[in-house]
Amino acid sequence: MSNYPVNITVKPDVKGFFDPATNTISYCIKDPDSDACAIVDSVMDIDYAAGRITYDHADELMAYIVANGLKLEWIIETHVHADHLSAAPYIQQKLGGKIGIGKNIMIVQETFGKVFNEGTEFQRDGSQFDALFEDGDTYQIGSMKAVAIYTPGHTPACMTHVMGDAAFVGDTLFMPDGGSARADFPGGDAGELYDSIQKVLALPDDMRLFMCHDYGPNGRNIEWETTVGAEKAHNIHVGGGKTKEEFVKMRTERDATLDMPKLIIPSLQVNMRAGEIPTDNDGKPMLKVPVNGL
Repeated sequence: MSNYPVNITVKPDVKGFFDPATNTISYCIKDPDSDACAIVDSVMDIDYAAGRITYDHADELMAYIVANGLKLEWIIETHVHADHLSAAPYIQQKLGGKIGIGKNIMIVQETFGKVFNEGTEFQRDGSQFDALFEDGDTYQIGSMKAVAIYTPGHTPACMTHVMGDAAFVGDTLFMPDGGSARADFPGGDAGELYDSIQKVLALPDDMRLFMCHDYGPNGRNIEWETTVGAEKAHNIHVGGGKTKEEFVKMRTERDATLDMPKLIIPSLQVNMRAGEIPTDNDGKPMLKVPVNGL
């Protein structure tokens, strides 16, 4: 049984937007009793080889909000993504809203501030974000209460955000046939990830769970919604009562076979800045490529 103040009688409208370039799903979540909404895990498009940023995915998301007369109150990042760039500041400039992430963004900033040799002008205190959530913090989307649950393991800043009967798990879990995300990034830990997954699985069985990624294992169509009950019963990595020891062994062995995400270098530099692109000494947008640094 969960100790967090969740209320599954509140049923927000959830609209998912799939980005095929990164297999990411972004969400617009509407308070059922008002026009207030939130965005979770937005995507900014990048042609890395060409050094070109575009905003087609974010524009589609914003067009949906405008067409439905919604008021954007929050732009939530479940964690510092290593596989896609956040469009949070672009969206905020157009539609407003507060940008929020877990408080342990500061650990990520300190770690990767060193990797990318960022100078003292790069603040490592999370001040680029409007809100830094701690475990159990609550916030409002219109009349709907949202709860932030600390779920580290994939990264040290991962949070699951519960909005009524909908929980946005970031990379803590995948669909039941996808299992779980890797835990070998700096600050990641397979044992912590298992414990975090148990927090999610302690939520009510009817709680809807929304994934940040789906890769269509075994050729099935892309999906992004399941339930706590389905994950408990069928998740290939943690379902059916698998032990922590079994999970850590599996996750550690599996992670050793995985390549780094293709967009990890630009993603980390941008996302640890709340989606802002870093600049050089002349103020021009510029990304660094550390050699043997990741």
